[in-house]
Amino acid sequence: MTQNLREVSTAAQAVVARDGFIAPTFTPAQKNWGYVMAVVGAALFSMKAVIIKLAYGAGAQPLDPIVLMVLRMGFALPVYLAILVYALRQKRAPLSSKLILSAIGLGALGYYLCALLDFTGLLYITAQLERLLLFTYPVFVVIIGALFMGVKINGRGALCIALAYSGIALIFAGGDIAAGENMWRGVALVLTCALFFATFQILAKPMIDRMGGRLFTCLAMIAASTTVMLHFFLSYGVFQNGGKTIINALDLSPQILGLGFILGIFCTVIPSFLMNIANGRIGAQAVSTLGMVSPIFTIVAAIYLLGEPFGIVDALGTALTLLGIGLYTYFDKKSHG
Repeated sequence: MTQNLREVSTAAQAVVARDGFIAPTFTPAQKNWGYVMAVVGAALFSMKAVIIKLAYGAGAQPLDPIVLMVLRMGFALPVYLAILVYALRQKRAPLSSKLILSAIGLGALGYYLCALLDFTGLLYITAQLERLLLFTYPVFVVIIGALFMGVKINGRGALCIALAYSGIALIFAGGDIAAGENMWRGVALVLTCALFFATFQILAKPMIDRMGGRLFTCLAMIAASTTVMLHFFLSYGVFQNGGKTIINALDLSPQILGLGFILGIFCTVIPSFLMNIANGRIGAQAVSTLGMVSPIFTIVAAIYLLGEPFGIVDALGTALTLLGIGLYTYFDKKSHG
C-alpha cells in the first residue's frame, strides 16, 4: 500500500517538475530529523480537534466555526509574515510567479477549505471520530493516484483499505464515539476534508522541493489566512451596523481567546512547519504513515479533557484502522529491504 503512495508522490512530482528540476538530496541525519518532525507535528495537529471542541463548549452562545478560524489565523498570521520576510531574504534563487501562485492556491485548498470542512464537521461528531476519519486520508492518496495518475492498487493495498475502513464501520455499528444528532453530516464533512487534504499532500511535495518547506508553508498559510478573513468579513458584513456585527462576533471570553492562541500557535504554526519540512525530506507517504500516532494522542486527550466515551467497540475499531494504516509501513519496508 505504501508502495502505491510512493508511486503517487513520484508521479505527481514528474507532472509538476517537467522542466528538468532536480529535487534536493538530504543526509541520513536530516532524514532522521524529518521523521522526528513528522511525529511531533502529527501529535500537535492531533490536539487541534480537542482544542476546537473545548472552544465550542466554552462560551454561553454557540461559537461559529468561521469565528474560531479567524481567531486561529489572527494569532498565526503575524508569525508567518515575519518568517516569510526572513525566508525571502535567505532565498538566493528568484521564485517564478507561477510557483508563488501555485503555493497560494494550494494554501487556500489545504489550510482554508480543509479547515472549514473540519471545523464545521466537529460541530456534529466527537474529536476521536474526527481524527480517525482524517487518519484515513492516505487511502484517498492511493485512490487519486489510481484514477488520475495511472498508479495501480495492488492486492495488499486493497486489503489495507478494507481493513482500515472495517474498523470505522465497526465503530459506526456499535461504538460510543459515533453518536449524536446530525452525526452523518459531520462524517461527510470530515471525509471530504480528508479527500482535499490528500490532494494537497500530493501536490505539495514537488513544490516544497522547489522552494523549501519554510517558504512554502508561509505562502500557503498566509493565503489561507487571507481567505479565512475574507470569508469572515463577508459573512458578518463589513459595512453592516457600522462594523458592530464584526465587533460583537469577536467579543469573546478570555478562555476562548486563550484556546484560540493555543490553536493558532501550537496546533497550527509549529506543526505546519514540522509537517511540510518533513514532507520535503521524507515524502508524503512516510509523513502519512508516521501520522499513526495522531489518533492515539487524540483519544487520550479527548477522554481526559473532553470526557468523551471510549468503549470496547471503539477500541477494537480503532485498532483495526490503525492496523490497516500501519501495514503500509510494514509492506514498504519489506519491499525495499
